[in-house]
Amino acid sequence: MSFNRVVVTGYGVTSPIGNTPEEFWNSLKTGQVGIGKITKFDTTDFVVKNAAEIKEFPFDKYFVKKDTNRFDPYSLYAIYAAKEAVANANLDTETIDRDRFGVILSTGIGGIKEIEDQVNRLTEKGPKRIRPLTLPKALPNMAAGNIAMEVGANGVCKCVITACASSNDALGDAFREIKFGFQDVMLAGGSEASITPFAIGGFQALTAMSTTEDPLRASIPFDKDRNGFVMGEGSGVLVLESLEHAQKRGATILAEIVGYGNTCDAYHMTSPHPEGLGAIKAMKLALNEAGLEPADIDYINAHGTSTPANEKGESQAIVSVFGKETPVSSTKSFTGHLLGAAGAVEAIAVVEAMNHSYAPMTAGTQEVSDYIEADVIYGEGREMTINHAISNTFGFGGHNAVIAFKRWEN
Repeated sequence: MSFNRVVVTGYGVTSPIGNTPEEFWNSLKTGQVGIGKITKFDTTDFVVKNAAEIKEFPFDKYFVKKDTNRFDPYSLYAIYAAKEAVANANLDTETIDRDRFGVILSTGIGGIKEIEDQVNRLTEKGPKRIRPLTLPKALPNMAAGNIAMEVGANGVCKCVITACASSNDALGDAFREIKFGFQDVMLAGGSEASITPFAIGGFQALTAMSTTEDPLRASIPFDKDRNGFVMGEGSGVLVLESLEHAQKRGATILAEIVGYGNTCDAYHMTSPHPEGLGAIKAMKLALNEAGLEPADIDYINAHGTSTPANEKGESQAIVSVFGKETPVSSTKSFTGHLLGAAGAVEAIAVVEAMNHSYAPMTAGTQEVSDYIEADVIYGEGREMTINHAISNTFGFGGHNAVIAFKRWEN
């Protein structure tokens, strides 16, 4: 049985470090970190002061004012990224087979701002003042549905929710839809808009977030002084196609997805397995599907959340599979942690890194913990050929999702 090869032909992004491919990559290359003081709400009563907010979201490009009544910010970000991805891929959605054109758009939380706003209305004004579109705005699946309606995708449409592994699982599921011949084209990725009092307060209560006041030392993956993650927001959407479909329409191919690994630690609600056993298996599964050996991987985009427990286990897992010489960095040092959108935005970073032959640094990190044995890139990025790379995402509940990429060569 033959399988389709699956290629990336475009992407769209809105993020704390840029709202276009050019802005996004330029920030990674030049060290422009997107973390700063929270401006979306008053943090007087919070010990967490920093987040990675989107700067100057280009709302007017695709939306009008009344759209804020129809879409939670996480949907606005997702629709924006999807439309940008379609444009970036030069994909004519009027002429493709729409029954073989699908969407898998994930999120970790969904429309949390809408929920917060309407719970406040309920408390202050009573149930009759809750807005009619509250639930359609807030439901986690609605970004996927809204994108499908916007672009006319009549194929598979769903939302995979696996916490911080969500959008890697979206990419993996979309990859398999095309690989096994069910779809020709997929929009896949994730979106999150959780810089809100309840979301920040909830993670603060878990003591999972950084309380460092200096924004440039708040998200410092693998650093000996790291003390928690920084919340980010945004969306990343990639256009995936079968190689045959992409070549037939003359698309520019940016990269190839060659493997996907998914496992569960089945260990703890919030903590990863201390020996990284689930992560090890997920990385090996991605390699096996790709037909690659550990020595073939030139770069790893780590989950790297800037939390001690996560990175100790991830480093051990990486060293167990790849040894101590495969370069590793975490772009969450630039963008903060985008939860359910993290994998998609980081996949875009990997594609750009391969095409620019440059591995971005782990920004802000100054001295790696003694027990971190992986080869962490920090201080400055590295000029290097990246033929194969993997991107790791791990989520609460023990979810592990790993995507393997191959640099495209004609």
